[in-house]
Amino acid sequence: MGIRRYKPVTSSTRYKTVLDFAEITEDTPFRPLTKTINYKAARGFKGRVTVRHKGGRVKRRYRQIDFKRSKHDIPTVKTIEYDPNRSAFIALISYVDGEYSYILAPDGLKVGDKVVSGDNAEIKPGNSLPLDKIPPGTNVHNIELHQGKGAQMVRTAGAFATIAAKDGDYVLLKLPSSEVRKIRKECYATVGIVSNKDHNLVSLGKAGRSRWLGIRPSVRGVVQNPVDHPHGGGEGKTSGGRHPVSPWGQPTKGYKTRRRAKPSDKFIVQGRRRNRNRGN
Repeated sequence: MGIRRYKPVTSSTRYKTVLDFAEITEDTPFRPLTKTINYKAARGFKGRVTVRHKGGRVKRRYRQIDFKRSKHDIPTVKTIEYDPNRSAFIALISYVDGEYSYILAPDGLKVGDKVVSGDNAEIKPGNSLPLDKIPPGTNVHNIELHQGKGAQMVRTAGAFATIAAKDGDYVLLKLPSSEVRKIRKECYATVGIVSNKDHNLVSLGKAGRSRWLGIRPSVRGVVQNPVDHPHGGGEGKTSGGRHPVSPWGQPTKGYKTRRRAKPSDKFIVQGRRRNRNRGN
């Protein structure tokens, strides 16, 4: 996978980069595994905006991904496809009985490869096994938090967790955030790194491309009016005149908003490291 750069013939192409999609083998999705989803544009059940700066994206069909990998036959990879709903690529696999399903494509997966799910699967990219069956030091993704619920962690492009150790009924995983967490050994995970590792290197290059993705403009508080933001107003250019706050007066940049510990915090062995770039 590589990055394509455009000649700077216009202002919008000067910094624009796109993936070359060399791994993609099919342009159109497998229709029976797609469905239309209602786009709410970041609005809640009352119709009010609950997340700002979202809305107006292009239409897309949802690809139904098999995050459980509960079928233990030996399927064959038919296609590697682009998914507009996620940063990773997906793979269409075909089982012996004629059933099809989509899975997250690990890095290096090719058409014709066999991907197996089960206790006795081989340790190779794309195979899904219980954490207890995977040796320490192995990179995994698509990890379950609760047995049988389906994968919930490490699903974005280029992400992977590393099996650090095994401790009784639990397996210690070092997550992409550097957090070390205990997960039940019966939970399934997929071997390998998620595909599309170059996703974070892509530069959108122009505002219109952000709008296609449903990202609306974000205006700084210091350039707004006092009625719209606590940082607004003032004669001339000002820096806000107070500690940084949200539009509703909530302190930001370091202010802790977590009210109480979560029940799952007992499974965190080592918290994620913050301020990693700060000097000693």
